[in-house]
Amino acid sequence: MRLMTCTAVKPKGTLDAMTSTALSAGSVGVNGPEDDDQDQDPGWYDINWDQVEDDVRRLRQRIFAASRDGDQRRVRNLQKLMLRSRSNALLSVRRVAEINAGRKTAGVDGKVALLATHKAELADWVQRSARSWTALPVRRVFIPKTGSTKLRALGIPVIADRALQALTVNALEPEWEASSNRSPTASGPAAVTPREPVTAYPVPDS
Repeated sequence: MRLMTCTAVKPKGTLDAMTSTALSAGSVGVNGPEDDDQDQDPGWYDINWDQVEDDVRRLRQRIFAASRDGDQRRVRNLQKLMLRSRSNALLSVRRVAEINAGRKTAGVDGKVALLATHKAELADWVQRSARSWTALPVRRVFIPKTGSTKLRALGIPVIADRALQALTVNALEPEWEASSNRSPTASGPAAVTPREPVTAYPVPDS
């Protein structure tokens, strides 16, 4: 799986001291332009995203309905189907590498996926080769607290972990929504679209 290397990331195992502006898109340099490679990988741009989102939405609704009806065997089978779904892999990668505001923010491995070729390869890896993957540590950064001169720590997962998180949320979230007695016709995540993937996690003060 080839990903772009971010030049602004310190070596693995070090702690970063960054301001809030250092987390912005413009502060992270990458070794290539973003979304300027349609000739290299036209397939990514030919994807019918409306169909992809519809496939994922319908499967989420099926998981929701099975969970609401108490059919746990069907819930598990549908969740496994979601985790193997090509549409789910594509949508998950698109969210973390193309839509999410933190798409240019790398984790401890210093990698991002901004080019269409890299997004396509990441989607293939997420769908077919991620079973043996072990999650990497988050990259710790420090940003100012609102209205204070103090800093708070955030943990930045690597792009591969973010994609896998988005993939897994689509399998698990409809069951959680059903257990919370959400209506399948409501405007919540189970009926429409998943929540945005998390780019950074608060780190408890040590």
